[in-house]
Amino acid sequence: MLRTIGKRLALLVPTLFGLSLLLFLWVRSLPGGPATALLGDKATPEAVAQVNRLYGFDKPFIEQYLTYMGKLLTGDFGVSLRTGRPVLDEFATRFPATLELTAIALVFAVGLGIPLGYWAAKHVGRWQDQFSVFLSLGGVVIPVFFLAFILKWIFAIRLGWFPTDGRQNPRINATHVTDYYVLDGFLTQEWDAAWDAFMHLVLPGIALGTIPLAIIVRITRASVLEVVNADYVRTARAKGISATLIRNRFVLRNAMLPVTTTIGLQLGLLISGAVLTETVFAFNGIGRFLRDAIFYLDYPVLQGFIIFIAVIYSLINLLVDVSYNLIDPRVRVQ
Repeated sequence: MLRTIGKRLALLVPTLFGLSLLLFLWVRSLPGGPATALLGDKATPEAVAQVNRLYGFDKPFIEQYLTYMGKLLTGDFGVSLRTGRPVLDEFATRFPATLELTAIALVFAVGLGIPLGYWAAKHVGRWQDQFSVFLSLGGVVIPVFFLAFILKWIFAIRLGWFPTDGRQNPRINATHVTDYYVLDGFLTQEWDAAWDAFMHLVLPGIALGTIPLAIIVRITRASVLEVVNADYVRTARAKGISATLIRNRFVLRNAMLPVTTTIGLQLGLLISGAVLTETVFAFNGIGRFLRDAIFYLDYPVLQGFIIFIAVIYSLINLLVDVSYNLIDPRVRVQ
C-alpha cells in the first residue's frame, strides 16, 4: 500500500507541472488582458502600460512563467487583481463554506443513492426498479441551477421551511472557531447556531447532490446486479447461508468497488461544481468567488483555483486507490 501511495504522489508532480503550463498559456490567451480587467473603464493605454510594468505582465512569457512557478512552489498563488488579497488567503476564507456544502451534498447523494440502487437491483424489472431509474434520469436531466431555483422558491419562499440564502442568520451571535459553522456550533455548544447553519445547508446541498445521487443509484444498481448473478453468490445460496450474510459479505462488499470510484470522482466534481448552487443561494464559498473571478478576469484566482482543484482530485484518487485495498483483498495481493 505504501508503494502505491508513493507512486501516486510521484505522478502528481509532472501532472501539476504540465497543467500549470497549459493553464498559464490559456489564461494569457483570453481577450482583454489582466491590466484591462483590473482597470475596467479606466483602461487607458498609459494606465494599462503602468499596470503591466507593476505586475510584470510586460516581461517575456518564459520569465513570467518561471517567476510564477517559483512563487507557486513556495505556496504563493499570487494576489487577486480584484480584492488585492493573496489568493491563498481568499481560498482559506471561503473553502470551509464550500467544504461544508460539499459534505452535505455527498451525504445526501451517498446516503440515498446506495440504498436506492440496491433496492432497484433487488426488485429488478418491477415498479421499484422503474421508479429508481426514473428518479436517476430526472436527477441527471434537470439542470442544477433550475432545481436550485425551484427548491428555493417552494421550500424557502413559499413555505418558509428553510432560509433563502447565506450560511447563517446574521442576527445569531455565533462564535466562529474553525469557520465550519455547523462544527463551530457543536464545539462552542451554541446549538441554535449549529442548527441554523445546518438549515442553511439543506436546500443547496440537495440541489448540488442531485446529479451525484442519480449517478450513484445507476452505478450501484448495475454493480449489484452483476455481483448477484456471480457464481460465488449462487454457491453461497446453495449452501444455505443466510440472506443477510450474503448481502453484507458477498454482494455489497464486492459491489462497492465501482461505487467507491464513482463517489471519489463525484466528490471532486462537487467541490469544483458548486458555482451555480452558491450563486443561487448567495453562499459565500469558493464557487461564488470563482464566478466573480471569471466575470472580472481575475487571472491569479483562476490559475490558483484550477491548480487547487487538480491537487484535490489527485488526493481523492489516491484515497480511492487506498480504499480498494481495504474493501477488496484481491487488490492488495496484486
